[in-house]
Amino acid sequence: MPTTALEIRPAVPDDLADVARIYAHYVEHTLATFDTEPPTLETWHDKHAALTRAGWPFLVATGPLADDDAPHVLGFAYTGQYRPKAAYGRTVEETIYLDPAATGQGLGGRLLDAVLDGARDAGAREVIAVIADGPDPDDPAGTVARTPSATLHERHGFGAAGRLEDVGHKHGRWVAVTLYQRSLRPPA
Repeated sequence: MPTTALEIRPAVPDDLADVARIYAHYVEHTLATFDTEPPTLETWHDKHAALTRAGWPFLVATGPLADDDAPHVLGFAYTGQYRPKAAYGRTVEETIYLDPAATGQGLGGRLLDAVLDGARDAGAREVIAVIADGPDPDDPAGTVARTPSATLHERHGFGAAGRLEDVGHKHGRWVAVTLYQRSLRPPA
């Protein structure tokens, strides 16, 4: 994927069918989300409208995919208030997903940086990422599988802030989550 053709921009309603398609892959085939059924396109429109109305960033990365030079939505990222109580008003949860065909090319880092910049500009102070993991299915000892998402977030300044064991059940197994946190406050 040539980096000159990549564009990261605010999502518009016409992008949301691709957002839904990308996310559906992760719902159906991975533990990356605890959704067990893909949200409807209407749900994505509602989420997009609510987040943008609240002033939080909802971004897409577009560019060529494989041998097709036409622009495609290659990934998306957004932030929204971490929890609904007023005191959490400047703490956001960040979400990022890439089209499986666009992984491993540095796109995740660029999209993550852009959404963090947007969150900072919108007034966020702290960012939380909730990253699912679980026993490595290829290891009978049950060691925790390292996820690309955890690696991405650590490379971009997030640190593990806590772990919740066996809080989800999906695809026939129990899944833990690790909470990662990054401050957007300027250095002292």
